[in-house]
Amino acid sequence: MPKMLVPLAEGFEEIEAITIIDVCRRGGIDVTVAGVTGMMIKGGQGIEVAADCPIDLVDINSYDMITLPGGLGGTLVLSESENVQSILKQMKDQGKYIGAICAAPLALHTADVLNNDFTCYPSIENQIRIDGYRQDQTTVIDGKVMTSQGVGTAIDFALKIVRQLQGESSFEELKESILA
Repeated sequence: MPKMLVPLAEGFEEIEAITIIDVCRRGGIDVTVAGVTGMMIKGGQGIEVAADCPIDLVDINSYDMITLPGGLGGTLVLSESENVQSILKQMKDQGKYIGAICAAPLALHTADVLNNDFTCYPSIENQIRIDGYRQDQTTVIDGKVMTSQGVGTAIDFALKIVRQLQGESSFEELKESILA
């Protein structure tokens, strides 16, 4: 069973985080929620989520993917966290999958793991770079780096993660079962 790490920091976007966690678990991916700012993390809309473990106890060698939810507040914390930045670099060096949605591609850019083609929440590209920004695509897969635009694209993004980690058959079954 593939394993995915989802780090959460204060100010994360709840719909993106919960959608990614839920859809990927339904798709047979073992998802670990790691707290960056504590074990109970408050999202941008005030919803608190309990982490499975603190980020500093994560053994990245056991994960196939790391996915960062957006929300500008949470993204800024992920961008400034030495631990998260180190994990992103190690995942890239090990050829593992990396995902980010909404503002979170900014944290990938900070870690220098964002590939050429990407998408993100409109206007965040100005803080990353214009070159390679794919405004017309809701989800972009460039090698093993996956990016998506935001709340409205969260289900599509999560389904594409399932496709990458579990294959076409699992993707189609899950897509049909959730009526996406």
